[in-house]
Amino acid sequence: MDGIEVLVLLDVGGLEDKEKFDKHVKKEGFKPVEGEDFVYTAHSTTTTFSTKAYILEIFKKGLQKNKFNDANLIFLLNETPYPTYYYDKETNDFELLQVEK
Repeated sequence: MDGIEVLVLLDVGGLEDKEKFDKHVKKEGFKPVEGEDFVYTAHSTTTTFSTKAYILEIFKKGLQKNKFNDANLIFLLNETPYPTYYYDKETNDFELLQVEK
């Protein structure tokens, strides 16, 4: 079966209700990785661009249904790492973390 293997790592501080968050992402097709906190796997059959947008949307919605202090999101698509995103509470969205060179 073709498609994209997805691995998502969420670094979240002060999340009020992990069970509620996990329930949301599970409903959207992400499975928690056994023995890991806030690490999820999934399989996508859409394009890389669509998959990336879907990941950001689902995790954003999961966080918005909860109280938390801060969050960073890293994901790999077919073992290719993508840049880190951070949750910006001013825009209520994930923003690309700009790294100074």
